[in-house]
Amino acid sequence: MSEKDEKPGIPYRNRELSWVDFNYRVLEEAFRKRNPTMERMRFLGITASNLDEFFMVRVAGVEDQVDSHYFRCDPSGFTPSELLPVLSKKIHGFVEKQYSCYARSLLPALRKNGIRFLKREELNKDQQNYISEYFDRILFPVLTPLAVDRSRPFPLLANRSLNIAVRLKGKKESYFAVVQVPGILPRFLRVPSERENDYILLEDVIIQKLGSLFELNEIRSACTFRITRSSDLDIDEDTEDLMIEVQNYIKKRKRGKPVRLELSRGHDHETEMFLREMMKIEDHQIYEIPGPLDLTFYSAFASLPKFEALCYRPFHPAEPPGDFVGCDDIFKAIQERDRMVHHPYESFEAVIDFVRTAAEDKNVLAIKQTLYRVSGHSPIIAALIRAAENGKQVTVLVELKARFDEENNVKWAKKLEEAGCHVIYGLAGLKTHCKILLVVRRDEDGIRRYLHMATGNYNDSTARIYTDIGLFTCREPYGIDASSLFNVLTGYSRPPEYNRFLVAPNGLRLFFVRMIRNEIENAQKGLPSGITAKVNSLVDSELIGLLYQASSAGVPIRLIVRGICCLVPGKPGYSENITVRSIVGRFLEHSRIFVFECTGIPKVYLGSADWMPRNLDRRVELVFPVEEERLRERILRGISLLLQDNENAREMRPDCTYAKVDHRGKTSVNCQEEFAKFAHQYAAENRVGQNLSIPPQNFKN
Repeated sequence: MSEKDEKPGIPYRNRELSWVDFNYRVLEEAFRKRNPTMERMRFLGITASNLDEFFMVRVAGVEDQVDSHYFRCDPSGFTPSELLPVLSKKIHGFVEKQYSCYARSLLPALRKNGIRFLKREELNKDQQNYISEYFDRILFPVLTPLAVDRSRPFPLLANRSLNIAVRLKGKKESYFAVVQVPGILPRFLRVPSERENDYILLEDVIIQKLGSLFELNEIRSACTFRITRSSDLDIDEDTEDLMIEVQNYIKKRKRGKPVRLELSRGHDHETEMFLREMMKIEDHQIYEIPGPLDLTFYSAFASLPKFEALCYRPFHPAEPPGDFVGCDDIFKAIQERDRMVHHPYESFEAVIDFVRTAAEDKNVLAIKQTLYRVSGHSPIIAALIRAAENGKQVTVLVELKARFDEENNVKWAKKLEEAGCHVIYGLAGLKTHCKILLVVRRDEDGIRRYLHMATGNYNDSTARIYTDIGLFTCREPYGIDASSLFNVLTGYSRPPEYNRFLVAPNGLRLFFVRMIRNEIENAQKGLPSGITAKVNSLVDSELIGLLYQASSAGVPIRLIVRGICCLVPGKPGYSENITVRSIVGRFLEHSRIFVFECTGIPKVYLGSADWMPRNLDRRVELVFPVEEERLRERILRGISLLLQDNENAREMRPDCTYAKVDHRGKTSVNCQEEFAKFAHQYAAENRVGQNLSIPPQNFKN
């Protein structure tokens, strides 16, 4: 089955192939000369990091299905065994494109700015002497050559570690050794030069000096290689101690089955055969790399302080956010009206200050919060610990199963427990992905619940680069719902009938189905109708089928989907009234927004859930309405801006390819720059006591 073949049902783009399409869009930003040189390097590093995770989880999952003789078709019509070669071919093409970008676009751009990555043969005498001294003084004591023979088996190499395979001359046949490039040292080494910006990669230094490690042997060849292992492992949630099970899972992941072998191009055949045999690698799993392996290091290189002039101009969020300008008492401010923050354009400090203030406020009785991904030095965690030390009742649900953040979350869970917080690890069989913070306070007129709900994590680091929206409120129906939700998460309460909340896995899918069907009915009656949704991924086949029905009924549908999109727009008889756009820019679009026209009085919802089966059926997710008209108008204005963007946006075509939005003859619109301008304007006007007027927008335009 070719990539373009479709299941004879509804149009449905394969999820894995759609993900590769997304990574291509990120790679386009590395090619884009409009972006600063170091930001282009960073985008290239991001594509490599994305691809690593994709292999560890999604490709590994497809291979496991093939090995298990799983023959059922996915909604796109592919069986795993049909998909694997198509996916492999597409990824191999992507890797060639990555290195074309590296060699033909980025290296010349670096050289134009006086920055060179030198090969071993390009070093002058002074530079040769420098790396010899560096090797003897720094590298040699760290390196451990590992011979492979009858008495010394092939080592268990760490996932994603960079290694050098060395073929040595024996009396009758070759034998081999492996040298791991130490990840604890910087991957790039600056060498003395009149230019001041000459670098060499660490593996090239080691290969240059291999003779010092194998003095009694003749080296026949050496090449770099890298192994990627499956991390698609299951956690036994029936265990008596989930934390211990998660810690064991982390160890198992480091020893997962190999799913990819990267080899530097030009390696000799005998070395490849040796590595293939040692790691049981098949043809489609081998990637010959025409450049340095593991391009993720370019993200660190681009962050060197000396290259700031080659990066985006420093971005400073509005501090405080406009809705909190002049607010000395955060609780009083939330009592007055709902408040909204839009990150990273508005500072995340408002959220941190909310927790810190609650921790120190003598009238605060309890704090309850969900944590999915937090930063390495989290001020949120520090504030929760302080609250517990101050005698507050602190309950924290830490999701230990947040993929690739398990180790960090285990560490924080232990610290919270040691401080006296009640720590919950979530519900069996479900990941808790909702973002909610509840503060219970004794006010003069009685007990009041203050809430922060958001589309993104309580992570001060990612809040600088992820676009997310947070809502502060003390509306009583929301507070009652929040208490009910935490009772479900921490105890044995039955999922209640919520006043305002829409919660997965009990009810959120039904809500979206009902809202889409309502728009279909309105269109059939000739009433105003429309659906706009901004999500990270659109995969769920039931919702896709309903959106096709809505399109056929005449409902205009505008989808803003950053990553995977399995819906195909513009298909006759299915999706003529649907547009799909993906926005990839300086900041990672992460907020989830849902707007339903509802006969001309739009209803606006925010939340943590994408339109994927896992979010609707296998996670605890929270979607909530925005009821204050002023905030609804602000969100609709933002949606309108997202739909007008012609700098960061690409539109999906009926053949599943993406094209940059044509802005010839039109004013250039970069929604992220406009959001940043608005945030500062909003704060400035509130600072001088003006009321910023935000006219209602017709989000269908």
